[in-house]
Amino acid sequence: MSVTPTEAVGPPSLSGMVGTGTTTQADGSADKQMFLELLVAQMRYQDPMNPTDSGEFLAQTAQFTALEKMQEVSDRMGMLLSTQMAFGATGMLGSTVEYLDETGATLSGVVRGVTYTAAGPQLNVDGVAVPLGNVVTVGEKAAGTEDTTTTTDGPATGS
Repeated sequence: MSVTPTEAVGPPSLSGMVGTGTTTQADGSADKQMFLELLVAQMRYQDPMNPTDSGEFLAQTAQFTALEKMQEVSDRMGMLLSTQMAFGATGMLGSTVEYLDETGATLSGVVRGVTYTAAGPQLNVDGVAVPLGNVVTVGEKAAGTEDTTTTTDGPATGS
């Protein structure tokens, strides 16, 4: 049995180095793990007579750091959007809304409460749970639902 030069020389396939279970992770750590594994494989199997330029290594590390920071900004923006949706849903309390039901029909009612779920805020519109994304229009506050909070100033001062 003879071995051809291409079979005897060269690094093993990178597909064997990357874990198969890492691609199912949803938090982006799979991409980070794959990047690090490819970087280590690149360094491990570089030609000793012609090593990789250290400038390239530093550039790749800087790109990796920038990618991590962008992911962090994206995560924080998602949290900000979620908080903004929660405040918006709370602001609809007592308002008349039109919404689409499961069949696509437009219904209306008064928002009586808000429930916060993992999928986002759900409005209680006259006893029906309505996802915030199904709301089509928001009208005025219904009669009898106005804010009845009163504020009083301190004692009047004479001039």
